[in-house]
Amino acid sequence: MTSRPDHDKIWKGPLGPLHPSGLARPRIGIAGISIESSTFSPHISGDGAFTIRTGDDLLAYYPFLADGEELRDAAEWVPLTHGRSLPGGAVDPQTYARMKEAIIDGIRAQGPFDAFFFDIHGAMSVVGMDDAEGDLATAVRDALGPDTLVSASMDLHGNVSDALFDAVDLITCYRMAPHEDWMNTKQRAVHNLLERLRGVGGADADARRPYKAWVRVPVLLPGEKTSTRLEPAKGLYDSIPDVEELQGVMDAAVWVGYAWADEPRCHANVIVTGDDRDVIEREAERLARRYWDARSDFAFVGPTATLDDALDIALAAGAPRPYVISDSGDNPTAGGAGDVSWTLGRLLRRADLADRSRVVLAASVFDPQAVRAARVAGVGATVSLRVGGRVDAGPSGPVAITGEVFSITDGDPVAGTQVVVRSGAVHAIVTERRKPFHHLDDFRMLGLDPESADIVIVKIGYLEPELYDLAAGWTLALTPGGVDQDLLRLGHSRLRPGTFPFGETGDEPDLRPLVARRRGAEVRA
Repeated sequence: MTSRPDHDKIWKGPLGPLHPSGLARPRIGIAGISIESSTFSPHISGDGAFTIRTGDDLLAYYPFLADGEELRDAAEWVPLTHGRSLPGGAVDPQTYARMKEAIIDGIRAQGPFDAFFFDIHGAMSVVGMDDAEGDLATAVRDALGPDTLVSASMDLHGNVSDALFDAVDLITCYRMAPHEDWMNTKQRAVHNLLERLRGVGGADADARRPYKAWVRVPVLLPGEKTSTRLEPAKGLYDSIPDVEELQGVMDAAVWVGYAWADEPRCHANVIVTGDDRDVIEREAERLARRYWDARSDFAFVGPTATLDDALDIALAAGAPRPYVISDSGDNPTAGGAGDVSWTLGRLLRRADLADRSRVVLAASVFDPQAVRAARVAGVGATVSLRVGGRVDAGPSGPVAITGEVFSITDGDPVAGTQVVVRSGAVHAIVTERRKPFHHLDDFRMLGLDPESADIVIVKIGYLEPELYDLAAGWTLALTPGGVDQDLLRLGHSRLRPGTFPFGETGDEPDLRPLVARRRGAEVRA
């Protein structure tokens, strides 16, 4: 197992003093759309995929904007609308159009604003579009007007395009993968915004805008090869707060990019913002060079194997318990459909799992039809079901399972009704709706004890913190699905030429930063 990074410096502390020319209580709008969507998954993310927050519900989503918090009191906050979804397939264009229209209508109805917090993920794909966040950011900027200061918060697995870079003034992303700093990053984006409005940089609107130094890095790797738990990503990301502390620097950010969309904007990026143009240009190029030079050194965050080999390791005499296996190819938190049942089929065919001498927990397959059938039969009944493969057929399509209905659990806000069907050692978890299993209580609520299980199989890549702590042993299984870790077998064809590891030319890339301040800067093609 690898160690967790030390991120003692990810937060900068209280706001600085108000400059005499600064805004004591600026008016700031909040809106955005957050989803990570695989263009290799047949799943379509429609209206039902998104949780829409507006008004006070949206403000309450950010704990750092609670009553009495410093950042809450430093501005008049105007929460408009925000859509957030579990990762999945590309967004239905009508769903996107409705969310976009609600944001733009809110800006027009409740503006003008001194500033705007643009809360996005950065890897949203919309059917028929190449750059969804760029489209949204451009529309937001046009509605706000040229003088409103815009700060964007993103996932490090997001993408930075010309249009997005051009439309925002401040932009940053997570520094940890797994994303234990996801809310802290939003807080940092707001903190930076308020610092500028309070007079950092200068008195007028132009001076409040920092310079942005941007470098495209022609590398695209899966998150499971770029976890900040191990080198080279750990050292790279641990160095970012040191860059941020340099005189003349406000923020530094490194994006891995999103590997499971086939769009030209998908690649790594570095952006350093601040008031000293020479320093931010130097540091952006240095970080980009460090990433590029390490491109061949990034390795999977844990030991990898085929599923069958991973099971052989986990079932071997003396293997540590519980043993966790990542069913990585259909990981719903990376954009997988969540109903690929190929892994379940392989488990059911193994003779060494045919009896109940072992306990194997398999999470999960979403299939509302199978859930209904098991629910009608009731706990203790023997059922014969065909499970999964209805959205993403994968290499197996629906899989036949005959077993006992072990438990039925209603009312989960994400999964809806959940059933567990036990067949020999295998406890197959089937959910009404897509759900990731990241917490031990996700299993316990179903009557399952992951700590006493022999094997826990989860549709995930790198392990989230509770699973990381649970695992006495772990293998990342390279399984098929819409977020297959073997990127080269997915069939990307539209990435920028020379993107490693897809089509490296052997030539050194141009890692000189583009430096811009206001919208309309010339962006290299």
